[in-house]
Amino acid sequence: MDGKELVKKAYEAILSNDFEQAIVWFEQAIAMEPDNAAFHYRLSITYARSNKLSKAIEHATQAIQLEPDEEHFRYHLQHLRAKEIIQQAEKYINESEGQVWMAISLLKQAVALDSLSSEAFLLLGIAYSIAKEYSLAIQAIRELLKLDPQHEIGIQLFEEYRMRLKQYMQS
Repeated sequence: MDGKELVKKAYEAILSNDFEQAIVWFEQAIAMEPDNAAFHYRLSITYARSNKLSKAIEHATQAIQLEPDEEHFRYHLQHLRAKEIIQQAEKYINESEGQVWMAISLLKQAVALDSLSSEAFLLLGIAYSIAKEYSLAIQAIRELLKLDPQHEIGIQLFEEYRMRLKQYMQS
């Protein structure tokens, strides 16, 4: 079997929702053709779907090293790095209020990397709310709602933060 046949097997595994087997097939394809950037990219996507973010980033980076001008590869890596930063920020939000500004700083980085990340805008709004920066929380949630106007939690938080800001301004 050549690399393309192994990739075809990987896609068959994906269609069967067997991501672990798909990873095995992609890894075999890469073993046969280690300089094939597309194989690394596809494996990265599969790792990301399997919540194996560090391995996904590793293979996305490898794809870019092999084909530095491929925009899809660069955008994918930015998206993965944003997800990684979001995970770090969530830990700061969950730890204590003293760490909320670190979370906000990280979430701003995540938004800069992936301006289409609803999750980043949602968490940024929540973090600003924790910091009692309601106008900034509203702004972040507004950006979320531009991306996803039907986002139920976003709609609820938008109204909640508007009320909190109004109360804050009256006190």
